[in-house]
This record gives sequence, C-alpha cells and structure tokens, in this order.
Amino acid sequence: MKSVNSSLVSVGRNRLEWAAKSMPVLNSIQQRFEKEKPLSGINIAACLHVTTETGVLMQTLKAGGADVRLCASNPLSTQDDVVATLVEDDGVNVYAEKGESREQFYQHIHQVLDVEPHVTMDDGADLVKTLHTERKDLLSNVRGGTEETTTGVIRLKAMAEKGVLEYPIIAVNDADTKHLFDNRYGTGQSTIDGIIRSTNRLIAGSVFVVCGYGWCGKGIAKTASGMGARVIVTEVEPIRALEALMDGYQVMSIAEASPLGDFFCTVTGDIHVIDVSHMEQMKDGAILCNAGHFNVEYNLSGLDSLADEKKEIRDGLEEFRLKDGRKLYLLGEGRLVNLAAAEGHPSGVIDMSFANQALCAEYLFGSSVKLQPRVYKVPENIDRLIASAKLESLNVNIDTLTPEQHSYLNSWEAGT
Repeated sequence: MKSVNSSLVSVGRNRLEWAAKSMPVLNSIQQRFEKEKPLSGINIAACLHVTTETGVLMQTLKAGGADVRLCASNPLSTQDDVVATLVEDDGVNVYAEKGESREQFYQHIHQVLDVEPHVTMDDGADLVKTLHTERKDLLSNVRGGTEETTTGVIRLKAMAEKGVLEYPIIAVNDADTKHLFDNRYGTGQSTIDGIIRSTNRLIAGSVFVVCGYGWCGKGIAKTASGMGARVIVTEVEPIRALEALMDGYQVMSIAEASPLGDFFCTVTGDIHVIDVSHMEQMKDGAILCNAGHFNVEYNLSGLDSLADEKKEIRDGLEEFRLKDGRKLYLLGEGRLVNLAAAEGHPSGVIDMSFANQALCAEYLFGSSVKLQPRVYKVPENIDRLIASAKLESLNVNIDTLTPEQHSYLNSWEAGT
C-alpha cells in the first residue's frame, strides 16, 4: 500500500463526503451492498481516475465485500488527498500520485494486478493491456471486467476482433446512463472548467474549435456555445459533421479552422489530429487542450520542434515560442484537461456512471449466463434501473403505460 501524507486525510475526507452528497444512486447501492455483501471474496483491480467520485465507488465496492486495489488511469488525474483518505480511513490499497512518471504509472498497474483479480475495472484499457501482455499468468483467475471510457472500449473491441481478448468485458461507457450524460454534460462542463482554471481567459466572443463530435465533443461544443463562444466543429465522419452543422455550428476541416481558432480542444481518441502543418497556421496566442483519453491527439514532438523556447506560465499552462515569434499555449501537457487542470466531472453525473460500475461487477458474478471473451453492453435492466433511481432521487415522476397502451404497442393488427 502506498504511504500517504497524513495531513491530507481530513481534506480528502471532507471532499469525499461532499461528493457523496450528489451521488444518491451509488449511495443506495452502497447501503444494499453493506447488507448483502454480494462481492464477498472477490478481488477487484481498478485503474481509474483517482478522484473523489472514484473514492465513493471504492467505498461501495469495499462495502460489498470486495478486496479492492486502485491505481490511476492517467498520470495527472490523481487527487492526492483522496488517496490519503482511502488508504487511512477506508483501508483501500491505492497506488497513485499526481504527476507520476510513465515508469511509475505502469509500476502501479503491476502492483494493483498483484491482487490476482477476479474482476478488472479499467478506464482506457491500460490495465487490461498489461494483463494480456505482461501478466498472462493471472488471466485464468479473471471472471470479467468493465471499461469506463470510449477510448478503452475501442481498444478492447480491437482485441476481441483480433481474438486476443481472454475474458468478457462490459462496456460501461456504452450504457445510455453513462455516455448520454457523463460524456456529454460531464465532459462539457469539466473541460471548460479546466480551460478557465488554467488560463482565466474569457470564453465569450472567442472562436472555439472542437475536434470531434461524438458525445464528448457535443457536450464541449454546447457548453462553449452557451458561454458565448463561436464554435467550429471538425470531423471525419459525414453524419456527425452534418449533425454538428444542423446543431448550429460552423463545420470545416482542421486546415481551414487552424488560422481562426482562439481555443482548440481535441476529443477524438485518435493520434495527431492536430499536426505540425496545423500549428504552423495558428494565430499568436492560440490555446491548445485535449479532452481525449491519451496525450496523442496533438503532435507534441512536432510542437517542440517548432519552438525556440518553452516555459510554464501558470500551473499546467506551457508557452511555446515559435521561431517566427508567435506563441502557442498548451494546457495540462496535452493530457485530459478536465482532470489535469480541474477536478473532473461533477459528482451528480458520475453517480450514474459508477452505479453502472458497481452493478456490473455484481452482475459478472451473479449472472447465470456464460459470457464469452468479447465486449458486451450493460444489461438493459441495469441501465433502466439506474435511470429510474436517478429520477427518483431528483423527485421526478414519469408516466407508465396502461395495459391498453402496452397491448397496442405490441400489436400489429390496428391501423388507420
């Protein structure tokens, strides 16, 4: 278990309590888990962003009887006070530190895998990749796993298609109660939060370029537009590009957008989305950030090669002075800006995401269905249960079908 700074424990405890107040669905699961112990005897290896919300999830899994080990899924996403509290107050084995090196990052993954997991919880699939490449001896012990984010699901589906995935994974990211809310509203708010904390620049009146119009990109574009930015969307998928256009945004290629943007935010999951040729065209003072999982969406080595000098201007804000005198600014080393420069998604939306995680861990051991080594959707009954529980916690009532209406929707005879 990682040694901790004891002075951070009380800070982390207060922040965990504050987060839990906005997580009623997960709290209700935690109360049931405390009574039923459905995860008793189960070892869980988790590689997630170590935030207050993750702390509440760890408390829930532990309440269910699981032996949990946790490491970070990004070197800059750890909140050290949360680590201290989980270790000291909750007895959770945590291996994470904000700003850890790449070597430490993978060392911590190995330490988490030493628990010999029955279940893996991943955010980006680095844990699963390491298990399949360097810790194959542990694979026979694994019953199943979950994956939190789009990038991880893409990687895991590639593994399944190539026949190398050795156990079933439930794609939590693909649950409606995850991606429609966490990805859209959570990413939208927390990304803009990270940009503002890093720069203290005005969003209103700026030209804000969003690269990628998946659910995360939609959320960022909506939030930036709501704050008064003129939003440009770049895309490679024609249907998404058309959707962005009809949602009221300008749509163009990155090459066309490069000289126009004041802010650039990538959220595609792909490599070198913004390349040297694009950065060469950017205006003096352009601000670059990323909300995709990995720090590959900008050609960072290319940016280094363009610069005569670089220095840190503010916490998490690097200035690159180019050879022609222009200056470009990179936030959070090109990593997830909402976690590198802010606190990640609000607890109220992560509530549903982590409710999926907890219930899917339970499902993997309670299911009578023999799952094959591929990527599965969250069972529909779990998705609907979480949505209903969230509505109830918000004091929202909805209608139910009458027997007549239900019968009509399941018939074909009635017509005009």
